[in-house]
Amino acid sequence: MFTGIIEATGTILAVTPTAGATRITIASPTLTSRLATGDSVAVSGVCLTALSIEPNAFPPRFSADLAAETIARTTLSGLQPGTIVNLELPTPAGTPLGGHVVQGHVDGTGTLVALDPVTPAAPEATDWRLRLTIPNALTRYVVEKGSITIEGISLTVAAITGNQVEVAIIPHTYAATSLRTLTPGSPLNIEVDVLGKYAESIQHRDAFILTEQYLIANGY
Repeated sequence: MFTGIIEATGTILAVTPTAGATRITIASPTLTSRLATGDSVAVSGVCLTALSIEPNAFPPRFSADLAAETIARTTLSGLQPGTIVNLELPTPAGTPLGGHVVQGHVDGTGTLVALDPVTPAAPEATDWRLRLTIPNALTRYVVEKGSITIEGISLTVAAITGNQVEVAIIPHTYAATSLRTLTPGSPLNIEVDVLGKYAESIQHRDAFILTEQYLIANGY
């Protein structure tokens, strides 16, 4: 499990198609030495398995394979060498949750509409306003003041109108994540709050049970 609190950014060194999957190689001087083969790591919101870990290379690096499902649902197969990605290691049991429950299971991709400084005269100290569109099928899980994960970052929904979502970005988040490298039109990995999906599942199950009980009670 992750919490959406980005620990470091990494740089894509290579995207290599193979016979069975696509392998990405990421330079990460901060996190590589903490990884062991088989460990989970969230890469821009996608839970991957660390492979080919080289802490003594220059720069230190690790790789991960993208399965067909990952390629279909996320933006990772479109990465290019030099792209900045957000990185987070799993949260140990008993650790306080700094963000919210993030699985690293991307629900779909959105598109950046705009990322504007609230105070343009102070770009290094200002808050930012991020606007994006998300797939219509995900809008029912997004509520004002609720949580959403964008590129692996735990964020709070400021507003939602139709399929356009707006979030506030504090200066630290802007400076410490890949958001500062994005431009309008950039694709974004989106994970909605899993608690909303569970609530919907329970509601549907309860409705089914009540309908079944009604039919039985009335001799159908």
